[in-house]
Amino acid sequence: MKVGIKVGDIITRKFVSVDPNITIMECAKLMTKKGVGSLVVKKDQKIKGIATEGDIIKAVAKGLNISKTKVDKIMTKKIIGISPSKDIYDALVMMKKKKVRWLPALINKNIIGLLTEKDILKIQPDLFDIAIQNMRIAEEKEKFKRIRAVDEYRWVREGPCQECGAFDLLYKVGNRYLCATCRKHDEGPWEE
Repeated sequence: MKVGIKVGDIITRKFVSVDPNITIMECAKLMTKKGVGSLVVKKDQKIKGIATEGDIIKAVAKGLNISKTKVDKIMTKKIIGISPSKDIYDALVMMKKKKVRWLPALINKNIIGLLTEKDILKIQPDLFDIAIQNMRIAEEKEKFKRIRAVDEYRWVREGPCQECGAFDLLYKVGNRYLCATCRKHDEGPWEE
């Protein structure tokens, strides 16, 4: 489903780049100042890696000294690039396959711009269905159970459970309003 728009037409050419010797703390400050979620790490016009918000969070979680540790210790070094002449549909498919949200546009290993899922969806929102497949929904199984149960057992209001008093979504069971936990223990008939 090619859309006729090339990667080179929509890449961000004014991406934010840093030297590999900058500290993680300096990266975090720069991301905040520039309002970006990733930094291109390059040296001599050659891309060396990309540092994302996720990389910084992992560094903090590992207990690294972010004021002293250099970004080249945490950045993603295996770069998956794309040619600026590729269709944005191909770029989005590649993002989905490689499970990334950004792709550097490269010519002879030189970065000329950065493409994000957001860039593609702003220009071609019809590709949203492909992009959404990359996103993982928190508590996915539990949410899908609730969605499937909507037709069978629908919660009808919010408030305190008439059995345990917990404030929650309430289900009508007989003539009482119960939370999901108390509903499971109740032997009464279900009503809508």
